[in-house]
Amino acid sequence: MSYQINPRQPVVSQELLAAYRSIPSSTLGHFSDRGFLRGIKPLFNDIRMLGQVITVKVFPPDGSILREALLLSEPGDVLVIECVGDEECGCWGELRTLAGLIKGLAGVVVSGAVTDVSALRRHGLPVFCRDVSAYTTRGIGAQGEVNHTITVGGVRVQPGDLAIGDDDGVFILDPGQAVELLPELLVKEETDQKRRDELLQRLHARPAYIGAIAVCPWPL
Repeated sequence: MSYQINPRQPVVSQELLAAYRSIPSSTLGHFSDRGFLRGIKPLFNDIRMLGQVITVKVFPPDGSILREALLLSEPGDVLVIECVGDEECGCWGELRTLAGLIKGLAGVVVSGAVTDVSALRRHGLPVFCRDVSAYTTRGIGAQGEVNHTITVGGVRVQPGDLAIGDDDGVFILDPGQAVELLPELLVKEETDQKRRDELLQRLHARPAYIGAIAVCPWPL
């Protein structure tokens, strides 16, 4: 067995997490692609994930290191998993999802494939991945890493980073970057909400149309 496990890194403050709780990933995307995980998609719709990162490096078909990552995790953490080699070998499925829910994970990001898709959707733990597969890892117990630097979706990910994910994708920010971006993100969110309210008001006030004939919403 050749596991390399570093302690959990409690880097992200609760105040910073609270500030990002209502910020969509697409708001980040208006300012930069730095930290955007290319090719990583949500497994189902109406999904939201926010938490501090625990990194995992898996060497399929050996997925046994994920047990160690789950044991190390705390409520609100996000497992970010780099699959080295065979990315079509599903390393995350129903039983690990149930264990993750018991541990209180905020979500899971996988650079490769996941399995048991129907069950994962039913259980509702936010999962983001590159693919799905019926071919899966097993408990060989040969190698793996927890809380070392990994690369997912072209982004260098460190333990203790901040993960933000929703229906539009995933961003990973280091704590310094998250603090630096926050003021302009909050301004944009406030500006967008005002503009959204204005447009919705105009939308609801417009005449209804049936085909090409305008129907006046009030009596003539």
